[in-house]
Amino acid sequence: MVKNSRYPAYPVPAGTYKVSERKKELLNAYLGTCVGLSLCDRKANIGGLTHILLPEPNGSDFMGNPCNYALTGLPLFIQEMCSRGANIPDMEATIAGGALVGNLSKADMDLDIGGRTVEITERILKNAGISVAKMETGGYFSCRLSLNLDNLESSIYPIYDPPDVIDSEFTKPDFSQLSQTITKVRSIPQIVFKIIRMIRENQCSLQDVAAEVKQDQVISAKLLQICNSAFFYKKVHVDSIDRVLVMLGEKQLLQVVLSAGFEDFFTGNTRGYSQCKGGLFNHALGTALICEKLALMTNCVPSDIAYTAGLLHDIGKVVLDQQMGQAFPFFYRSIQTDNKNLFAAEKETFGITHDDAGAMLAKHWDLPDNLIDTIKNHHNPENSDSDGVLSSTVYLADLIMSRFLVGQEMERLDADPLKKSIDTIGLKGTKFSNIIEKIPGQIFQLPVERDIQNISMH
Repeated sequence: MVKNSRYPAYPVPAGTYKVSERKKELLNAYLGTCVGLSLCDRKANIGGLTHILLPEPNGSDFMGNPCNYALTGLPLFIQEMCSRGANIPDMEATIAGGALVGNLSKADMDLDIGGRTVEITERILKNAGISVAKMETGGYFSCRLSLNLDNLESSIYPIYDPPDVIDSEFTKPDFSQLSQTITKVRSIPQIVFKIIRMIRENQCSLQDVAAEVKQDQVISAKLLQICNSAFFYKKVHVDSIDRVLVMLGEKQLLQVVLSAGFEDFFTGNTRGYSQCKGGLFNHALGTALICEKLALMTNCVPSDIAYTAGLLHDIGKVVLDQQMGQAFPFFYRSIQTDNKNLFAAEKETFGITHDDAGAMLAKHWDLPDNLIDTIKNHHNPENSDSDGVLSSTVYLADLIMSRFLVGQEMERLDADPLKKSIDTIGLKGTKFSNIIEKIPGQIFQLPVERDIQNISMH
């Protein structure tokens, strides 16, 4: 058996598939509610992997990409395997993923999106005459489906890499240590605070922002990088700040500069919340973009405020990450082995949750009250003191990210507030799957950067 670690590995994002002849590479799909399917024909030396987002289109909310759905994408995947020389009687399938969004009642099966995706996947394979060799689906935890293209073997792993040593002595930090951590947390460029004030006061000055951006080489470089990502302009190359200013409106410019300013802040501990390079930042950015989309869909809250709240919702994890090093084995065991929720594990490990730590940091930064409230209550929006709508928007975006774009950071949200949050933001009666379809597909295709390895061996 060839060890997987010898080969470069590449992610297969949601709504895509990859088919290849034998080669010394790995294909990985990181799966929560999504379903992964690998097909292999060892006689033809062909293998492939697809990452399915939803079971089937929902009428007018069709996302435009048939590969997002089991019903429309799997026939295309099978057809591609055949066009590359594979034969259906010789194909072997492995299915993984389809985790539940939350505990299901008998009266509400709408949350079992993954289960319905698995059912359609199995039906299509059965009708095509393709045998299933291995299947691990359902439950509440994420997983990684990995296809080794060298030997065409498929494996299913827990999504989080366990620490080398599970039992480790550590001392729980006291409140004074956490307070010191907050005062010493990595600095944020002053332009970020200026933009937050501008958004709060609804006084956007494009000229002022542009002038400050041009004076900051780091922010300028990051701004160009983000603008050239698939999130914003997939087919347009932006090579200068002046071009960015022409192409972006005032509000979107402010949002992108905010994101650029926070990228270094969200650099996570390699043994902590972030599970890959850029994991915390990618989760924050994806949540911000979904918040903006939800706000535009419902007009429940200004979209720029929703974006800002989504970007900042997990700043408390940056605080606790400073304390994570020695505590990580215990923290990992609490979540993965003892099946404790994130809040319980944080309380036991640090004596405080990341929501409370984030609110403390937000107060230290003198952020607006509605942002402090949302940072504190984005897991439990019903506890919001000032803006339940904003907290519900962030909660819903965070839940979508944690279920449909996994592998970025360690978190499993409680789905109990889901229905009330949908009602609160003005989507009463809307199915959860329909909300997913309204989210831009590129958000679910963020790279899991631990997979992008050196390929010089080829």
